[in-house]
This record gives sequence, structure tokens and C-alpha cells, in this order.
Amino acid sequence: MDGILFLAVVALGIVAMAQGQRLRALTRRIEWLERSPRAEPQPTRAAEPAPIAEATPPRPAITPPVKRVEAPPAPPAPTPEPDTDRPSLESLIGARLPVWIGAVALVVAGFFLVRYAVEIGLLTPAVRTILAALFAVVLVGASEAARRIPALAEDPRVAQALAGAGIASSYATLYIAAALYHLIGPLPAFVLMIGVTALGLFLALRHGPPTAVLALAGGFIAPLVAGYDAAGIGPLLAYLGLFTAALFGLAIHRGWGWLALAATVVGFGWVNFLLVALEPTRLTGPAAFVIALALAATLALPRAGVTSAWLRTAPLVAGLIQLLIFAPALQFDGFAWSFYLVLAAAALILAWRDERHLPGALAALGLSLALLAAALVAPDHGATFIAAPVLALLFAAPGLVLLDRARSWAVIALGGIAGPVLLANLLEPSRLADWQWAIVELIAAALTGFVCWRRRTAIDSNDPGLIGGALAAAILFATAAGQLLAIEWVGAVFAIATIAIGLWARHTGDRALLTLPALGIAAILIAAIESILDYALLIAQSLAGEGVTYSLLPPLAEALRALVPLIATIALLAPDSRQFGRLRNAALGIGITAALLLLYHLAKLPLAIASDIRFESLGFIERAAITHALFAAAFVLRGRLPAIALPLFGLALGRLLWFDLIVLNPIFVAQQVAIFPLALHAALGGFWLYRFLPQPLATRAAIAAALVAALAAVRQAAHGGIITGPIGTGENYGYSAALLLLALAGLTLGIRSGSRDLRLAGLGLLTFVTVKVFLIDAAALDGLLRILSFLGLGIALIGIGWVYRRFLAARPKASVADA
Repeated sequence: MDGILFLAVVALGIVAMAQGQRLRALTRRIEWLERSPRAEPQPTRAAEPAPIAEATPPRPAITPPVKRVEAPPAPPAPTPEPDTDRPSLESLIGARLPVWIGAVALVVAGFFLVRYAVEIGLLTPAVRTILAALFAVVLVGASEAARRIPALAEDPRVAQALAGAGIASSYATLYIAAALYHLIGPLPAFVLMIGVTALGLFLALRHGPPTAVLALAGGFIAPLVAGYDAAGIGPLLAYLGLFTAALFGLAIHRGWGWLALAATVVGFGWVNFLLVALEPTRLTGPAAFVIALALAATLALPRAGVTSAWLRTAPLVAGLIQLLIFAPALQFDGFAWSFYLVLAAAALILAWRDERHLPGALAALGLSLALLAAALVAPDHGATFIAAPVLALLFAAPGLVLLDRARSWAVIALGGIAGPVLLANLLEPSRLADWQWAIVELIAAALTGFVCWRRRTAIDSNDPGLIGGALAAAILFATAAGQLLAIEWVGAVFAIATIAIGLWARHTGDRALLTLPALGIAAILIAAIESILDYALLIAQSLAGEGVTYSLLPPLAEALRALVPLIATIALLAPDSRQFGRLRNAALGIGITAALLLLYHLAKLPLAIASDIRFESLGFIERAAITHALFAAAFVLRGRLPAIALPLFGLALGRLLWFDLIVLNPIFVAQQVAIFPLALHAALGGFWLYRFLPQPLATRAAIAAALVAALAAVRQAAHGGIITGPIGTGENYGYSAALLLLALAGLTLGIRSGSRDLRLAGLGLLTFVTVKVFLIDAAALDGLLRILSFLGLGIALIGIGWVYRRFLAARPKASVADA
């Protein structure tokens, strides 16, 4: 009893708030009319005729004055009408709330009267129920009387409040009789509930929104009052359907979009309640009710005045989501799929009739594919494999027929063609043989290719039919070929599909389509991931100083299958500067890297260094050959393809500095350098640097390379093929002699060519040799050898000083100052 009392109070409070909004304008209008002054009628005065001048000659006499006629005063300007949307606090408290508070008080008084009678034992249950029913009838009758009594008819809120109180009391009486005292059975209670609901709708039509709110709340709560499954689920759904239809009709008749939306929301709330409350075997009826509710709401909302596009589509989408939740409970049986397909077909029909419903059709496509995926991963597939081709045909056929009408139809066609096939092949591949899957997917690829071809003249650059059709066709073709070929050849299949997309993109010239081959490059990379990881491990160990890396190379056949498709695809598409779009530089970088990896692999094959012994005898030769091959390639390509030449040069220089000077320097790591002398290696590196780098950086790099070559020549002359070991006395003197000759050569070339860098290098090197001879070399000599060494050094220094002084004297002063 207390719960029903609380429900009545809340419902009447809602009614009060809604009714106040409706009568605001009328109340303010009446108040303004009462305050505005009445205009007094003004008497009109007849204008006197002007005297007619006689036809006599003018005389100097004074003309008699003409009496002026005063115009009647203008009526006073009307006082501006007050804003009807801003009621005063006085009118709100004094004129509006009392009516609704009084209605609530009536209902509360009736409940407390019955409760008091129960507490003192005055009334039996039957008498209490009859009194409650009579009280409800009196309230409804009073509402009708209030519409006819002139003194009360001026304020319609009185009738609305009494009608709302009567509806609330009627539902409360029904609850008392059926649920509390069990005076009537479930079926009669259900019939009476229908009658009360019909009365509520009738009163809502007569009295307006406040009564409609109460009728909505009471009508949907009434089945709970009588017991939602007391008469069976079928009658309950029939009642909910008829009541919702009546609400939609009332909303359309009165233009109450809010009522249609509220009825839709509460209707779906009932469906979710039944989903939780009922066993799975009893959910077929509620699932069918979802279809009726979604379609009815989709049709009713626009006619009830709802203009928002997403609100018009919301019931259809909500119904699809609701059926998606129902399907597992129904074990994806024929009923579940038939319900879903019917609602999806309705979404397509609505979209065909009105393009504003296209979002609903797209949502139906996405949710249908989600349902298909859920059914395929479920232990019990039910009727999924019968429904899957029907689902594909349901979306593909209208999409293909209406392809030219709107972009969304292309998406629907592509989803219907490719979605079910790919999902079924991915999640349930054992359903068909490989060749059967290949045939189905090739047919689907042809259809998606047809969609792409039909949309080739689309105005928009990002047309989903053109781009999505090309992508879907490529995926379907690759999947079909993958059914017939071994997994090792999947990279080649991806390459063929990517090249086809690139050629089609070049034909259409579409920007977005020209970017699509970048996805193909990513797919080929994924297919080659195993070989790429092998190369990554090899490079990491090589950079760490591991000389024996041949065993880390992947098998050649595997490397060719992984890298050749990638290289060939990029090489064929790269000449078109539009290919790959903004990802062009990344794609070219990937192609160059793959080509270098393959060339590196091939370069490692002839010597096949797989042991420490072979590394010691052949490691330096192999490394030097690869480095100079990179230098030569960079030199050849610097004028034609500078974007490729620069990375090659950087790679070669990095190898020269990192491997030959740091981690694998022959001075510290035993390697045979007799076949390819270390000095020649350094000198050739200096040559490449001098030819590739700009001045003055080229000259300075050549000087450094010449210095390394001179030291390497002395080292190799002292030690032979393996140049590890300590520095001997003869080797020490050899360094001094070599550096002295190198200093003289630098000074000579610098003087002749006018290169300041060469002269400074020669002078610096000469200074270093002088210090070395005096502090290191002379300390190890005695007697005649010491005398001869200092004598020779002194004569050489004097000669150099004399020659250099003459050179400076012969140059202009400005040049001397520079020197």
C-alpha cells in the first residue's frame, strides 16, 4: 500500500510540472488584460471650412485670421505584452501549485482513509476494494464535471488534476484487488488493467499532456501490478503492443513527439525486463515484439513531430542491438535469425524510401556482421550457415541495385558481398574445401571489383565504393589464392594484389586510391616477418662485433620469397610519383632496405664465412668488398637518384668507421690483410670520400684517409698479413719516415694547388714528426745513428722552411695574411 501511495504522489508531481508549462501563456495573457488601461473614446470635431476669397483686387487691408482645426489626439500606445514564458512567483505559488497539490492530497486522503479503516478493523478487504474503486470513479466523474461547470472550466488544471488522481486510484484499486487481497483472478485482473489503461488514454486525449504522462506511467506499470505472467506472455505482449500503438496514435494526433519517445524507451525497457525474467525457451515472443516496436517507433516518431535524424534512426538501431542480445539466448536458431533478417530488411526498405534512414541501414549491416561473427565462434551455430548466404544476399542485392544513388549503398553492397564470406572463412574454415572457398571468394572479388569500377567516376576523392571496392577485391583475391597456394607464397600473392591496386589507382588518378598500395606493402612486410627478424638478429650481432654471421642468414629460398615480392612491387610502382601518397618516402625506404638486405645476403654467400678460421682468413676481404661496393653504387647514383645515393653512402661510411676502425679493427682482431692491403682499403675509402663530399670537407676527409693509409702501410710492412701485435723499433722509425714524407707531400701539394687545408695539415704533421723524433725516436738511438737522424731532420726542416718562406713571399699580402 505504501509503495502505491508513493507511486501516486510521484506521478501526480510529474503531472503538475507538465501541466504548469501548458497553461503559462494563458494565465499571463489574462493578467495583462486585467492590468492594461481601457482607451476612452475621443469626440471628433468637424473641421470648419476655410473662407473663400472674393475676386477683387488685393487691398492693403489685413487679412482676417483663419481658425485652425485641431486634429483629434492619437490613441495611447498599447502597453507591451509581458513575456509569457516568465511567470511570476506569485502566480506560480498562488494559482498553479495549489491545484496539483490538492489533487495529490485527494489521492493521499483516499489512501489514508482506507488505511485507517483497515487499522481499526472497520472494513473487510472486499469493502475496502469497493470503496477504493468508488473513490477512483468519483474522481474521474469529478474531472468530467469540472469541464462542464463554468466556474471550474475556466481553469482546465482542475479537471486534469482530478483525472490524473482518478487514474492513479484506479491502478491502486486494481493492485489491491489482484495482488494484495486476491479477490480477482489473473485473467480478470488483466482485462480490467486493459480497461483502466484505455480509460487513461481517453482522458489523456481529453485533458492533455499531464494526464498522458500519468497514463503512460500507469499503463506500463499495470502489468506488474496484475502479475506480468499471470495471463501468459502472449496476452502481455499483445497488451504492450496495443498500448504502445495507442500511445503512438495519441502522440501523432496531438503532435507530442516526447510521448512517442517515452513510449519507445519504456517499451524497450519492458523487453529487457523480460529478457532477464524469462527462460530462454520463452523469449521468442519478446524477440518478435522487438521487431514490431522498432518498426512502429521508426514510423511514428517523424509523424509525431520528431525532426532529429538520429532520434528517428535510434529505435531501429536499438531493435537491432536488442535482437543481437537475444540471439545467444535463442541459441542462434531459425527464429533468432529470421527476426534479425526481417528487421534488417525493414531498415533497408526504409533507407530505400527515405535516404535519411541510411544510417539505420548501415547500422543494420554492421550489427548483422557482428551477430554473424558471434554465431560462428559460439559452440552451437544453430541456423547460422543457412542464414549467412541470406544475409549476404539481403545486403548485397539492394546495394548493387542502388549503387549510383548514394555512397552509403556502395558500403552496404561491399559489406554484404565481402563480410559474410571473409568472416565464415576466417572463423569456420572447415565448413568448405579449400577450392570451394577459393571459388566463392573469387566470385565475391569480382563483385567488389564491379562496385569499384562503377564508382570510378565518383566526384569525391574518398569515395567508399571506389576505395573500399578496390581493397575488398584485393583482400578477397589474396584470400582465394591463399587457399590454393602454400603459405610460403603469400607474399607473392599480396604483391600481385598490390600491383593491381597501384595500376588501377594510376588509371583513375584518385588520391586516396593512390595511397592504398601502402597497405599492400605493409601486408607483404607482415608476410616476410620471419625472414626480417632473422636479418634483424644478424645485424644486431654484427654491430656488436660478431664476425661469424653467415649461420644467422635465413635460407636463400625463403629470403627470395620474402624480399623479392616487396622489392618488385615498390620498383614497379615507384616510377609514378603519385603512388603511396604521403607514405611515398617510407615505401621507398622500405624497398631500398629490402634490396640492401637481399644484396647483403647474396654478398655473404660466395665466401660463406661460418667459422673463426674462415673469418680470420677472409673476413676483412668480404667486409672491404661490401663497403666499397656500397661506395661505388652511391657514386654512380648520386646524379640520377640522389635520394638513394645518400643512404648508400651513409651506410658505406658507417661500415668503414664502425667495423674497420672500432669493433673489427685488424690491429686488435686477427684478420688476414695481405690479399687486400689495409693501406689500399684506406686509400680507396679516401678516394670515395673526396669524390662524393663537397669542399672543403672532401679535402679534409682525403687527408685523414691518407694518414690512415700511411700508418696502415707501415704496420702491414712490419707485421705482414696479420697486423696484430706490439710496435717494434723499426716500425716506430717507419711511422716517423712515413709521416715525414706525408707531411712533405701535403706541403708540396698545398703550395702548388693553393690549398690552405693541405698546407696546414702538412705543417701540423711536420710538427708532430719533429716532436716525435726528438722525444721518442732519438731516445732509442746512440752514436752515429743518432747523429745521422738529427742531421737529416735538421737539413729537411731547413729546406722546408726556405721553400715555404719563398712561397709566402711570392703570394700577395692578402693571401699571406690569410695563411
